[in-house]
Amino acid sequence: MKKLVNAPREVVREMLEGVVALAPGQALLEGETVVVRADVPAALGARRVAILSGGGSGHEPAHAGYVGAGMLHAAVAGDVFTSPSADAVLAAIRAVAGTAGALLIVKNYTGDRLNFGLAAELARAEGIPTEVVVVADDVALRDTVEPARRRGIAGVVLVHKVAGAAAAAGASLAEVAREATEAASALGSMGVALGPCTVPAAGRPGFTLGEGEVELGLGIHGEQGVRRVALQPADALVDTLLSAIVEDRGIGKGERVALMVNGLGGTPPMELAIVTRRALAFLAERGVQVERAWQGTFLSALEMPGCSLTLLKVDDARLARLDAATEAPAWPGKGALVAQRRVVSPRGPLPTIQGHPKPQPQMGQVKAGALAVADAWDAAEEKLTELDSAAGDGDLGLSLVRGAAAIRALPEGAWATPSGALTELGQALRRSIGGSSGPFYATALLRASRHLTNKVPDAADWAKAFQVAVEAVSELGGARPGDRTMVDALHPAAETLGRAVREGKSLGAAWAEATLAAEQGAEATASMTARLGRASYLGERAKGIPDAGAAAVVIWMKALG
Repeated sequence: MKKLVNAPREVVREMLEGVVALAPGQALLEGETVVVRADVPAALGARRVAILSGGGSGHEPAHAGYVGAGMLHAAVAGDVFTSPSADAVLAAIRAVAGTAGALLIVKNYTGDRLNFGLAAELARAEGIPTEVVVVADDVALRDTVEPARRRGIAGVVLVHKVAGAAAAAGASLAEVAREATEAASALGSMGVALGPCTVPAAGRPGFTLGEGEVELGLGIHGEQGVRRVALQPADALVDTLLSAIVEDRGIGKGERVALMVNGLGGTPPMELAIVTRRALAFLAERGVQVERAWQGTFLSALEMPGCSLTLLKVDDARLARLDAATEAPAWPGKGALVAQRRVVSPRGPLPTIQGHPKPQPQMGQVKAGALAVADAWDAAEEKLTELDSAAGDGDLGLSLVRGAAAIRALPEGAWATPSGALTELGQALRRSIGGSSGPFYATALLRASRHLTNKVPDAADWAKAFQVAVEAVSELGGARPGDRTMVDALHPAAETLGRAVREGKSLGAAWAEATLAAEQGAEATASMTARLGRASYLGERAKGIPDAGAAAVVIWMKALG
């Protein structure tokens, strides 16, 4: 087990100490794993209805992240995925509740219901008015258990917000409980996991998934889902989750909802944004009006990769509760949406070649060579991705595939003259290839294009154009032979091409020799210590693996041969 923990038994307390250290409005309740608001009035009669929640830890930022003015007054943390004790819940109630009473918001798990329910009874016996609202929003169980027995998952966060805003507005305990109950009844959530999580005390994953499998309809405690299905594109998974929610909750055309896209702990923002994009489109296609939407990690399952989607039916009154101000550190804000996706045009047209002259005879070969390079880049995607992942960021294969598509998309007029063709290729690769490869190839081609004229170039002209292109790459990136970069393939190739042409060899024969020199140069990079690029951060650990950029040079040179 690899986790940034000291000892499994100390995880919860140490986690809460770190959370509270960065939250000025929070405090730790002495002797308990309970986070409370730091501004609770000392006089019991001055306290408004207190909102409490909690449960097992491992769901961060829930529940401590929602403690603050306008949301929770206290969050009670149990061990990882384990309900807190009734005594801990009672201690929290005593710390924050006054004569106005307390509302406990509980996710529908047996341990939570028992311990929070017992604490409520003990509080009532002490004269503290206490109500309990149970959240059971997991629609994945609609065909398995009755609605009252469904699990509570990420939708509970929205109930926290509604109840917290009602309490902050001065509503009575009965009114706050009613609003929270109605919000819980208007919720539907469902999740999907791409992998398991590991509970620190257990030290091993809760389940195993095949490389091409996902779990649909799982809870938030590392348990398996309702069913296991084959991995699908993000859009298909979103459609599956939302279809279940809108069917179960009876959400149809004209309904108003709030949407929450929740990461389960191991899902990067990139993937959540892709999910959000499809979720909004799915609902728009069905005429459902999304009034508010949030994207992020709001209630996790440790490091589990995956997400859950939540829909909450809203009206103006409930929207006002969602929009009300809060100081809870984990609340993401009002969740306002733009009316439509904004697309901004560039300031001016991108440079292009105008008025192409009549195509030169040899340009058919130039075009054929460029298209051969495009095919070679497509074929080498997996190889280049593997090489680049070993000592870089892994994007070279995909970047060159995009470059290949840009080459094929060039208009016929782009192939009229050698100089014009190189310019058009440089501009196309500049726009299509990200990272460092795009600027390198674009600069090389643009520099070479300026060397060629509209006359029919001979072998010496092509050799010189290649040489100035290589010099441009070295000049732009600062690389020299021996630095373990693409220059280690380009430099010997340019030297060899120029020498072979000067010796009177044909361009084809000279190019073959240059390609061999490039291949030898690329192979030599495996024993070099990188001095530039991301591989330089690895030091000696990058040795044994050829440089991906140099390998890419060999691939396109062979394609042109």
